[in-house]
Amino acid sequence: MKKIQISPSILSADFSQLGNEIKRLEEGGADLIHVDVMDGHFVPNLTIGPPVIKNLRKYTNLPFDVHLMISPVHEYIEKYAEAGADIITIHPEATENLKASINLIKKFGKKVGVSLNPKTEIKTIIDEIDCIDLILVMSVNPGFGGQKFMPEVIDKIKKLKKIKDENNYKFSIEVDGGINFSNSKIVLEAGADILVSGTTIFKENNGDIKSNIEKLKSI
Repeated sequence: MKKIQISPSILSADFSQLGNEIKRLEEGGADLIHVDVMDGHFVPNLTIGPPVIKNLRKYTNLPFDVHLMISPVHEYIEKYAEAGADIITIHPEATENLKASINLIKKFGKKVGVSLNPKTEIKTIIDEIDCIDLILVMSVNPGFGGQKFMPEVIDKIKKLKKIKDENNYKFSIEVDGGINFSNSKIVLEAGADILVSGTTIFKENNGDIKSNIEKLKSI
């Protein structure tokens, strides 16, 4: 049985208590901390920047799984690397040269993530796929938490799993958007390794983070 990893999105956390919320996630069994960075340009919302991530770094030793929904992304990679990101995930649409941005992330000793929006095809990243550590499949259109899962992305997850297995690639498949207790099983069966969840982890069962993480891992 493969190990399921949970990367809770702090987008659903209490922003006035982020440090304590991250501690709760670690104590509750989270494997990573998912940090959604939005610029109000690439996506229609604004969230946190490098100074906040740097200040949050002291609250946990868990890897920071930083999803950059900003454009142009290339010039900001160094700032997020220095702030304490462990995985830096970018969108191919947000950079003029995906290969150059991947190499820059690697230059700073970070793991490379590339995100695929619901309408972004796998062929967009196929030339660089052997250099990628994590592929983030968006199961909602990025920009806001609490959206409904789009089941049409299941086929994309299955195709990525097939490509991974046939070529012995090592990238992880992460899925983000509307993940809950009802749909997580089909996502994992399709080939996902990491589930990103915000609303379910922070809001279900009266906010019992530990119970919610355990339930997602046991499905």
